Amino acid sequence: MFGGAATTERSQQVNSVADRPDVPHLIDRFGRVARDLRISITEKCSLRCTYCMPEEGLPAIPAANLLTPAEIARVVSVSVRLLGIRDVRFTGGEPLMRRDLDEILRLCSDAAAGVPLSMTTNAVGLEHRAAALADAGLTRVNVSLDSVDREDFARLTRRDRLPSVLAGIRAAKRAGIGPVKINAVLMRDTLSGAVDLLRWCLDEGVALRFIEQMPLDADHEWARANMIDAQTLLDELSTEFDLREVGRADPSAPAEEWSVDGTDATVGIIASVTRSFCGDCDRTRVTAEGTIRSCLFSDDETDLRAALRGGATDDELAAVWRGAMWNKWAGHGIDAEGFVPPTRSMGAIGG
Repeated sequence: MFGGAATTERSQQVNSVADRPDVPHLIDRFGRVARDLRISITEKCSLRCTYCMPEEGLPAIPAANLLTPAEIARVVSVSVRLLGIRDVRFTGGEPLMRRDLDEILRLCSDAAAGVPLSMTTNAVGLEHRAAALADAGLTRVNVSLDSVDREDFARLTRRDRLPSVLAGIRAAKRAGIGPVKINAVLMRDTLSGAVDLLRWCLDEGVALRFIEQMPLDADHEWARANMIDAQTLLDELSTEFDLREVGRADPSAPAEEWSVDGTDATVGIIASVTRSFCGDCDRTRVTAEGTIRSCLFSDDETDLRAALRGGATDDELAAVWRGAMWNKWAGHGIDAEGFVPPTRSMGAIGG
């Protein structure tokens, strides 16, 4: 039942919905309900982070295979009106690589009025587009930033673009996009810079969340023995800050929070590996090619694009989606014997 561990029971359940209750929302066999949609809109990226992208980038997706702005808006509309989605986030690759991102946001804002539209981005070039994206309907951003040391940043991303990233973060704040959250992947090479990154985020008034590195790198070099876990990070940060555990306000929220130096400021840790929250997962994903992916670690994908382009009604699209989510796995199973990472990397799936 876990990611990468193919079992007879699992294979028998794939695509079986005979025992699914007749309810409209995206429930799975374990009683979890998906309310959070992550929709990738491109495989392209302006950086080459070692834990995400191969140095040469991902294989290009033919333009005809990508969902169009109108198709993306229809997917969002169906998810909100018929399936109970309450939050939509655009991912990649890098969403800013889509020149029509403004149009995508406008159409989705019209199709799902009142639903927050956010984006996970590396912020390269965001300084030039933040105001227009805010006008189009973007409400908040999560920025991937692992170090504020320029040499470390260039080594990790294989691009010397830190000044552009920092300018993009500040432009988002000026444009009223918020809250701005910083996501930093925990790595052995950047652990010594964690204190400086937290101090920078506190000074800038942005929220920082560290993420345990998961086996989703394109080069498949992840090893449990080499990863930095949440406790190691807490020990490092505690050399400079007084941290008090706050916990999770929402059980489905991936980050556990700690208050910093007795203030209202917090730092979060998403301990995806050592403190798995799969049992409370409320996410559903759509890849850039228009396939439904119920779990980051499952290679099972359901083709929604074919139904979109084949004349399916909104109700029929919703039914396909419900079936895909009903068969969601119990969890990623990283600690299970025989675990095999998914074929796609994080950049190809959409975070």
